[in-house]
Amino acid sequence: MAINRREALKSMVLMMGGTMIGANVILTGCAPEDRIEGLEFSEEDIAYMDEIGETIIPTTDTPGAKEAGVGSFMVVMVKETYNQEQQETFVNGLNSLKKNFKSEIGVAFMDASHEQRLNYLNSLNEELRSGDSENGPKYISMLKDLTVLGYFTSEIGATQALRYVETPGKYDGCMDYKKGDRAFAL
Repeated sequence: MAINRREALKSMVLMMGGTMIGANVILTGCAPEDRIEGLEFSEEDIAYMDEIGETIIPTTDTPGAKEAGVGSFMVVMVKETYNQEQQETFVNGLNSLKKNFKSEIGVAFMDASHEQRLNYLNSLNEELRSGDSENGPKYISMLKDLTVLGYFTSEIGATQALRYVETPGKYDGCMDYKKGDRAFAL
C-alpha cells in the first residue's frame, strides 16, 4: 500500500498544532479565496528551492531534501494553501534571499558551497529569532516548515529517514527502544 500523502499531511499538521502557515487549508480543505492568480514558478525556481531544502536537510546516509523533491512540494503548497499576503512574503523572500546572498557572500546561492549556504540561512534564522519578528525574514520560517513537511511526508523521508510501518499494522504498546532508532513515519 502506498503512503497517502494527504492523510500524512493532515496528521503532521495536527501534531504541529496547526502552527504551520497554510495549515488552515489542510485542516479545513478550503483553499484561501485571496490568492495570486497565475502564480507560476519556473524550473529554475524549483531547482533553487530544491537547493535551499538540500541545505536544510542534506544528503547523509539517507537521501536529502532535493531527492525528495521538496522544491516541487513547496510550489504546490504555496500556490494552493497560502493566501495572497503569504504568497507575496514567500516570493519576495526567495528573491531577497537570492539578491542578498549574492551581494553579501559574493557568489550566487546556486554556486556557493554547502557551508556558505548553511551559514547564511542560519544567520537569517538567528535574525528572525533574536530580532523584531515583525520585520525579520519571515520567509525563512516558511522555507524551513515546507522543507521539513515536504521531506518527512515524501516516500523517501517516510521510508528511509523514518521507520515506516504500513497501516494497518499490528499495535505493539511495549516496543523496545534502542538508542539510535529512527522515529516512526506517520
